[in-house]
Amino acid sequence: MALRENGGAVLVMDDGFHSFDFDTQTTTPISEPEAGEGALSFNDCKVDRRGRLIAGSMHIDCTEAAGGLCRLDPDLTCTKLDGDYICANGPCWGPDNQILYVADSYAGEIHAYDYDLATGQARNRRLFVSMSGDDVVPDGMTVDAEGYLWNAGFGGGVVVRMAPDGSTNRIIEMPVAGVTSVTFGGPGHDVLYVTTSGGEWDGARDPSEYAGCLFAIHDLGVRGLPELRFAG
Repeated sequence: MALRENGGAVLVMDDGFHSFDFDTQTTTPISEPEAGEGALSFNDCKVDRRGRLIAGSMHIDCTEAAGGLCRLDPDLTCTKLDGDYICANGPCWGPDNQILYVADSYAGEIHAYDYDLATGQARNRRLFVSMSGDDVVPDGMTVDAEGYLWNAGFGGGVVVRMAPDGSTNRIIEMPVAGVTSVTFGGPGHDVLYVTTSGGEWDGARDPSEYAGCLFAIHDLGVRGLPELRFAG
């Protein structure tokens, strides 16, 4: 979901993009680029610094690279940016707006693109870091004001801070295995909020009493970037 500048929100649902009215509690389709694709579902989304919404889709069984990356512009035009994702996740941008990061969770990879903020085009996809040999699935992400990438390590119970060269800078151990996403908030954008899953995966449920809780991590000595609202 992304809040809209003029009220309401955009929801990224199974088939695509829908507007949501908080007062009436109703949704209205905007664009459904995956309509009729029963094996696909949209997943994660984020707004760029020109108010465009970037969202990734995924193969619902997480076995085929059938998902992709789409952009919804403020005029509600939808454009496909890329494909070949098993589970596109955690889109986010560096502080100079020139790099777009996207995780492919079940490939165990995080990719980087050259991003043109003026046009919303993403080019030159390349591997930023591989986590395929780890027992950690790269999930939701954000970038701090220093240009370091923060990733939720699903299944591994960690939040990882990565330097711009892909090296690991910091690891925060969480009391929950299913860490799902991260974002900075608070008046100074210096609180890291971490979401977790209370559901099952691989046929088991996280035994932690904190599974499914929202966490706030203070005093990291790092500030994030403000998240913008969809301009349409």
